[in-house]
Amino acid sequence: MTQLFYDDVAAGDTLPELDVTVDETQMFFFSAATYNGHRIHYDKDWARGEEGYDDILVQGPLQAALLARAITDWIGGRGRLVHYSVQNRGVAFPGQLLTFGGTVTGKRMDGGRGLVDLDIAGRREPDILMPGTATVELPVRQKDS
Repeated sequence: MTQLFYDDVAAGDTLPELDVTVDETQMFFFSAATYNGHRIHYDKDWARGEEGYDDILVQGPLQAALLARAITDWIGGRGRLVHYSVQNRGVAFPGQLLTFGGTVTGKRMDGGRGLVDLDIAGRREPDILMPGTATVELPVRQKDS
């Protein structure tokens, strides 16, 4: 992957989308890694009977992590995630295609740092499940003197 530079982005640019279909195995390992034993993420009878959902739910923090991955994949190894804020506003079920991405809303120099503001979202078409905002720092190209 090539490095993205501050000089190469403009308001209106879109991030490459990350498409993921979360399965129950991934959900199990994520729950284990985050020590999340809530039955709504693994017990279908509980999710349906006690909670009223059609199936178990993909963890909100897993969706947030996938959205952050879409950003960090885009900014490259020299980029840095400075600010990240999301809201979990909808549910996702295993086996559904989820799409993570965003749009550049602005950019600015701050103390020599190239900062880029983003509107970001996790989606299950046509619904936005996880809207948010982020700011990334990208390296600035050195100008020839």
